[in-house]
Amino acid sequence: MKHYSIASVPGDGIGPEVIGAGVAVLQALAQHSNRFSLDVTGFDYGSDHYRKYGVMMPADALDRLRGFDAIYFGAVGAPDIPDHITLWGLRLAICQGFDQYANVRPTRILQGLRSPLRDCSTADLDWVIVRENSEGEYAGQGGRSHRGHPEEVATEVSIFTRAGVARIMRFAFQLARSRPRKHITVVTKSNAQRHGMVLWDEIASSTAAEYPDVTWDKMLVDAMTVRMVHDPASLDVIVATNLHADILSDLAAALAGSIGIAPTANLNPERTYPSMFEPIHGSAFDITGKGIANPVGAFWTAAQMLEHLGEMDAAARLMNAVEQVTANGPRTRDLGGDATTVQVTNAVIAAIEAGHT
Repeated sequence: MKHYSIASVPGDGIGPEVIGAGVAVLQALAQHSNRFSLDVTGFDYGSDHYRKYGVMMPADALDRLRGFDAIYFGAVGAPDIPDHITLWGLRLAICQGFDQYANVRPTRILQGLRSPLRDCSTADLDWVIVRENSEGEYAGQGGRSHRGHPEEVATEVSIFTRAGVARIMRFAFQLARSRPRKHITVVTKSNAQRHGMVLWDEIASSTAAEYPDVTWDKMLVDAMTVRMVHDPASLDVIVATNLHADILSDLAAALAGSIGIAPTANLNPERTYPSMFEPIHGSAFDITGKGIANPVGAFWTAAQMLEHLGEMDAAARLMNAVEQVTANGPRTRDLGGDATTVQVTNAVIAAIEAGHT
């Protein structure tokens, strides 16, 4: 039997609610498996930690997290703390500190759910968005001068390196090669951003030559939003910059039924450092503490984590159980139901247990 050590960082808002649900489902899977067990260690990093100590996580946090097989992350953000402090103090500090440069966001319409697109079938919307996760618009370069004066200046510098773009492009093409359609769409804004985005285009073209079995096309990011709505069946794997993919993946989640179902893997593909797995919905202050948050995104994220650990059968069992529940209920409010987080979690656990009888 394999043993995996998981660092649980629930974070802020609904993070503790959905990560708690996810851990319960993972433990149910492990209990009914003779292949693996999980040792989950919780860390209280986040906005409460900031209020107590003035930092989102301690200085040695990465050293503490480094030895785990994976990190299971909830959400970050609080109404009373500026967003740039919470994000850069926790999530981005982990992603960049552990070189988790490949952000992978699968999107499809789960059983029983409907897209808000009138004629979109489950076969039409089955995408994976690959987001460059280490540089680009979120490189953190820039500054402010002459603060408070009329001539105050703020700069935000996007950084695109050949090494950074090449590795995410190669990752995305390899992912496309592994899927049935073997197609990839490269998203840029090179008509307006004539330096970094042109480099992105050039590297995409040279990478495509290394993958003759993968077809590819290119879209400007604004036109891409139109294509996602009007021709979803034309898309498969999508690769884009840190900012562009972040925005497009929220649209993708909405088109698949709800942002509450959407998962994310922040991968260090070389496995030099642990990878981190998180639902993309954020802190959701408006429903925090009400017990109605949709845990499906956290469950799908847990399935991605199991796949990363090599537990493909367990990941498939988890997604089968999730789709039994999305098809038959109960469902949370964002999916048209009135169920609580606990009710959906218990239903998924029951489906897991029924699958092992």
